[in-house]
Amino acid sequence: MKKQTKKGVAASRDERRMQQVFHALSAPPRRAILKYLAASSLTAGEISSRFDMAKPSVSQHLTILETAGLVSRDKRGQYVHYALVKQTVETALMGLLADLGALPLAAEGTPLAEEDPSAPAAGRARKSGAAAETDLPPAEKPAPAQMSMF
Repeated sequence: MKKQTKKGVAASRDERRMQQVFHALSAPPRRAILKYLAASSLTAGEISSRFDMAKPSVSQHLTILETAGLVSRDKRGQYVHYALVKQTVETALMGLLADLGALPLAAEGTPLAEEDPSAPAAGRARKSGAAAETDLPPAEKPAPAQMSMF
C-alpha cells in the first residue's frame, strides 16, 4: 500500500469537508434553515417554530449544518444562537466551480480575485441569477413538500 504524503492527507481532509458541506446542503429543510440564518442569527427555538416538525429533528439538522461548518453556535445564557458562516458557503461553492472549470480566469491563468465586499452593492454587477436570489428575504414558512427529511 502506498504511503500518503502530508499533501494527500490535506487533500483528503478538504475532500471530506466538501462532502460534508454538500451533504448538509442536500436536504430542503437545511437549506431553509440557512435562508433564515442568512437574514439574522436565531435561537434553536426560533428556528424550530418556523417548521412543522419535531424539535429533535430540527436539532439534528442544526447539528449536521454545524458539523459541516455552515453554521456556528453561540451559547448566551440558557439560549443557543445559531448564525450562518458565509465564508464556508462561499469557499465550498467557489471550490466546486473551480473543480468544474467554471471560474473566469485572469490573464495569468489564475481565478479572478473576488470583488471588494466593502464596495457598495449598487456598484457591483450581479454575476448570476443565483446571486440575486440570496438578497431576497427568506420565505415565511417552507411549503410542506420542502419539509421532508428524505
